[in-house]
Amino acid sequence: MDNPFFKNTGPHDINYLLKTIGLKNQKFSSERIKNISDLSSSQTGEISFFHKKKYNNLAKITKASYCLTTENLKSFLPATCKAIISNNVLLNTAQITKIFYPDSVSDDFDNTAVDIDTTEHKLKVKYGKNVLIGQNVKIGTNCKIGHNSIIEKNVFIGNNCIIGSNVIIRNSLIQNNVHILDGCVIGKKGFGFFPDKNSNFRYPQIGVVIIEDDVEIGCGSTIDRGSLSNTVIGRNTYLDNQIHIAHNVKIGENCIIAGQVGFAGSSTLGNNVMIGGQAGVSGHLKIGNNVQIGGGSGVIKDIPDNTKVMGYPAKDLKNFIRDNK
Repeated sequence: MDNPFFKNTGPHDINYLLKTIGLKNQKFSSERIKNISDLSSSQTGEISFFHKKKYNNLAKITKASYCLTTENLKSFLPATCKAIISNNVLLNTAQITKIFYPDSVSDDFDNTAVDIDTTEHKLKVKYGKNVLIGQNVKIGTNCKIGHNSIIEKNVFIGNNCIIGSNVIIRNSLIQNNVHILDGCVIGKKGFGFFPDKNSNFRYPQIGVVIIEDDVEIGCGSTIDRGSLSNTVIGRNTYLDNQIHIAHNVKIGENCIIAGQVGFAGSSTLGNNVMIGGQAGVSGHLKIGNNVQIGGGSGVIKDIPDNTKVMGYPAKDLKNFIRDNK
């Protein structure tokens, strides 16, 4: 993907990349690789990764020139994509991502942030006390920012947006008429790492958070930026208080999500989804359009369109009621 905020150090020779991450037993003709991307967005001259059979349809049509994968999965790749065999696809993907984007691992406090009174934004934004603005921040017209909020570097905010107090935003694209209530943290790195006995290897988070028009985000909510793809909140979706949305999650339009709901990484929700409070959605799932999920439910598998579910594991609502009379 084209990354608006993190600098790409490429291109890098494919054999240099493999040698650097310890895959010395494989060698290709010298070729400069421009970027690393996911299967669906990769282009010619880029490298991708394929670690689960559930993504075989994407693997079949990827445009990537190279793909980190396993011996059992390589047959799904097209002839235009050379397989790089790995015993730990995700770890090697993280290592290569770090080579291309070395600045994407850390999320230290933004030392470029200055008082809004010293910036051009003071002329067009209504704001409270102790508001800080970082580098590469754009803010549209008729916006308001509450007390003690920090718009850290790499944030674009559209028109008619209201940012509450004690909010921190970084690496985010926020469109028009968005309300972000008090205490939210948006665009910080996701919970991606590989455990080791001595140290944990952090997965670089090079994506952004995209919040579309007319969205409201409740108090104390956290939205992580994407790893290789983006985290997206669709138009006219309303989030209640204390909701956590992990990296790469994509929520459709016109969704209503009640308090304390949690989404694990890389799950996708369709349009018009309603979720009751304290429900949990596991990672890498697909929730269809017009789905309703009861409060306190645990979703651990895909849910088709126009379905109502409840319980743990979440099941068809009629079956849940029958089983719990």
